[in-house]
Amino acid sequence: MIPPLPNEFLQRPIAHRALHDISAQRPENSRAAIAAAIEAGYGIEIDLQRTRDNRAMVFHDYDMTRLTGQPGPIQQVTAAQAQAQTLLHSDDEGIPSLDEVLQLVAGKTPLLIELKDQDGAMGPDIGALEADVVRALQGYDGPVALMSFNPHTVAELARLAPHLPRGLVTCAYEPKVELLPQPVCDHLREIPDFDRVGASFISHEARDLSRPRVAELKAQGVPILCWTIRSAMQEGEARKIADNVTFEGYLAAHPA
Repeated sequence: MIPPLPNEFLQRPIAHRALHDISAQRPENSRAAIAAAIEAGYGIEIDLQRTRDNRAMVFHDYDMTRLTGQPGPIQQVTAAQAQAQTLLHSDDEGIPSLDEVLQLVAGKTPLLIELKDQDGAMGPDIGALEADVVRALQGYDGPVALMSFNPHTVAELARLAPHLPRGLVTCAYEPKVELLPQPVCDHLREIPDFDRVGASFISHEARDLSRPRVAELKAQGVPILCWTIRSAMQEGEARKIADNVTFEGYLAAHPA
């Protein structure tokens, strides 16, 4: 049986990369942003990349320059080196590990975890990040769901941890935007792998919510999350289709 998305993920708006605000020393995916989201009563979305020693770190980009000022791929440093690398616009906070974030959240709010594509072209060269995520989540008590753009990752999560809810991150798949080959985009655009990988939800690009495939999945009872909402007006439009929103740059209304 495919584990369903817990209902808690439809009850609270989800803070994109946690409740980040660099003017308040809370960069994206930071402990400070996560603590702020918990205090405000929002769900939390985080991103994961892996280090050279195959540890899951809460970090969005493949390269560290934008978020730390230190150039180079996060995959080329160890977890200890990543933790020692200060995030820009933070109070001397380093890159957090998934283990640290799980201890901080501790089931207080729904945690939506995106595993970034490790293959580079949504292919099958994955495995190390998925394995460490499943390791870290052993014994975690609280609403959690895993997702990825890469269907191979979602299938691997189904194999390693069939009890954990999982979904696909989906979008319009424009080659110039996603920096992927046209054939890959043409394949993934219509979400053909949903059933094959044992997904129970999608998180879809907000501006593409009118796609017929999204309506088809919704009609089947599939929960539809969306990203990234940046205003109350956008939220109102998205909620005509989506069951919940992932937001940033404003405070979404409670309840979802």
